Amino acid sequence: MAATSTVRAAARRTPAHGLRRYLPFLNWLAQYRRADLPSDLVAGIVTAIMLIPQSMAYAQLAGLPPQVGLYASVVPLAIYALLGTSGQLSVGPVAITSLLVFTAVSPLAAAGSPRYLELALLLALMVGALKLVLGVARLGVVLNFISHPVLAAFTSASALIIAVGQLKYLLGVSLGGETIFETLALAFTRLPQANAATLTIGLATVGLLLFFRHGLRPLLRKAGLPALAVTLIVSGAPLIAVIGGILVVWLARLDLSAGVAIVGAIPAGIALPQLPAARFADMEALAPGALAIVLVSVVESIAVARSLASKRRQVIDPDQELIALGAANVTAGFFGGYPVTGGFSRSVVNAQAGAITGLASLITAAAIALILLFFTPLFTFLPQAVLAATVLVAVFSLVDLREPLQIMRTNRGDAATWLITFVAVLVLGIENGIFVGVGVSLLLYLWRTSRPHIAVVGHLEGETYRNILRHKVQTWPEVVAVRIDESLYFANTRYLEDALLRIVAERPELRHVVLIGSAINFIDSSALHTLEHLHHELRDSGVELHLSEIKGPVMDRLSKSDFLRDLGQSRVHRSTHDAMRALGYV
Repeated sequence: MAATSTVRAAARRTPAHGLRRYLPFLNWLAQYRRADLPSDLVAGIVTAIMLIPQSMAYAQLAGLPPQVGLYASVVPLAIYALLGTSGQLSVGPVAITSLLVFTAVSPLAAAGSPRYLELALLLALMVGALKLVLGVARLGVVLNFISHPVLAAFTSASALIIAVGQLKYLLGVSLGGETIFETLALAFTRLPQANAATLTIGLATVGLLLFFRHGLRPLLRKAGLPALAVTLIVSGAPLIAVIGGILVVWLARLDLSAGVAIVGAIPAGIALPQLPAARFADMEALAPGALAIVLVSVVESIAVARSLASKRRQVIDPDQELIALGAANVTAGFFGGYPVTGGFSRSVVNAQAGAITGLASLITAAAIALILLFFTPLFTFLPQAVLAATVLVAVFSLVDLREPLQIMRTNRGDAATWLITFVAVLVLGIENGIFVGVGVSLLLYLWRTSRPHIAVVGHLEGETYRNILRHKVQTWPEVVAVRIDESLYFANTRYLEDALLRIVAERPELRHVVLIGSAINFIDSSALHTLEHLHHELRDSGVELHLSEIKGPVMDRLSKSDFLRDLGQSRVHRSTHDAMRALGYV
């Protein structure tokens, strides 16, 4: 057995294993089973059917020509399939990222202009470079600074901004306004001027998509159709809407007779690689947007990948995911696309359709490439209202106003963070809003940890000690045991010292203080200095300080200081019960 383990350990250290770590497709390619091919093939085609109209719609949301969304769904998707550790995550344009792109680039250039496209390509390169740096340096942990309440509020508020931004395409009228409130007011005042044909097409598309999503699915299940067939039919709704919109406009020439805005001619072929112009001034202006995209997109992508992987009892590597997403964004910048990420809805569809390995994404990319090469003329008469309706329905599910109520029931501080982030995104804009949310959550964390929970405990039974405020326990006037439920660092040392001195002052007969460190995982130099000062203060007042249940890493730090030598090893106890026994109380 030992020999076998040695062989396996040696195999893990081989160059081939190291290569497979950074090129995950070598793992599933070497072990690929023919039986998995039909599932990957179907999943790839189903996801392509869903992704084609979505990517065009999201490109419109980002202020870019529709074909840019298709470009962003070919090479970047293929690159992720080769480098990513999730076989189900589908990478491409998504609504939130598209809105962030528009927010970052629109102040610098007119939407749809060559300059605008150039900046969007540069933004994709910057996003990709940031993700690659985080992944290679294994710094994915920094993304944990965006808390769930912040992400939930940001998503809901951004979805509202996206929805309001699509009203101009649904109404067929020009809507300005720098804020969501101004745009809404203009939409109401210009409602009588709406293009009737455009509004009809848009509302009909919304109704069709909602029916497929919420009405048809239960009917198909009740009819006894297999789950895969239900997924295929429901996922095809956006493509059906696109085909229907094209036929209606083309047959009735509504673009000429009724002024319905259409996509127009889309260049055929796949974008050739080119390096966007990288000027320092442009990079400086785009930096906040790039950082916001990285924060939001990576958190969403890895959360989706983990969720899908857990259902298959698989494990993903977050740092390799950062590398894969970074490489996908870099190639998007080179191949005419814009920032991409893992989309929740199409990744779920990809998984439900049977995706097992990255081959499914390669098939999706190949299908979209075929569309670009041979079928782009078919989209000429595609109404912009259909794309707007596709975006609207996609973001409906992102607005979750039940979430803050659930957060409120569990933690009011988190609820305040949600509310501040939500309002900040709507009032200050999505870039400033996300940074405000992150700042508030960090301040809330500092406030919480600067006031740690401190419990005086007493003897319950055996070697068990519990909070005197929650349990009927035995205590003694000459000794008090205090548990600190937080790591000790510069922000909470003063609070700790004041709390302990107050406890001592309330007990005139006190002779011993036992500080329980079962919840202390880390101690910094400021906290160590405070403990030294506290030891001296207690000793001067005739009270001895004892330590119990100190964890190994914390004890290692204490051992390197003068504090432990001054305190004495005899006052460091393995458990609280040992401390009480040594003092003669149990």
